[in-house]
Amino acid sequence: MFSKEESRILRQGFWTSFGKSFPRKWVLYDTKLKGLSFKFHFDNKTALVVLDLEDDLENRIKYWEKLLALKSILLDEYLPDAIFNEEYFLDNEKEISRIYVPLEQKVSIHNKNSWRDVMEFFNKNMSMFEAFFEEYKEVIEG
Repeated sequence: MFSKEESRILRQGFWTSFGKSFPRKWVLYDTKLKGLSFKFHFDNKTALVVLDLEDDLENRIKYWEKLLALKSILLDEYLPDAIFNEEYFLDNEKEISRIYVPLEQKVSIHNKNSWRDVMEFFNKNMSMFEAFFEEYKEVIEG
């Protein structure tokens, strides 16, 4: 087990190392679409790249329907392992809609031996997510 401070230092070390290994500006929250954001997730069990829809229900439904219409394109041309989850509950019990790609191997942010695999997974899959988004942003925004 790690203390909170040791865990914080390891997490900070990972994100600093990731930024140095793959220095680029990610879209993340800067999508220009209210409530639609990209996220990296890495904890002591999983690594994911994520597209979250967190706005009010009306906007979530609007974007979700557009993303569902593009689902086959996303899966066929960009991210074949993407999982669509219309009703996803965050730890704080807030309901959102989420499309995500999990890294299918055991990893932990506390294990530096898994960091390189996660960084490469993040870079490859978030790049594909962003390419899809840039190509179809106008359709999603519609």
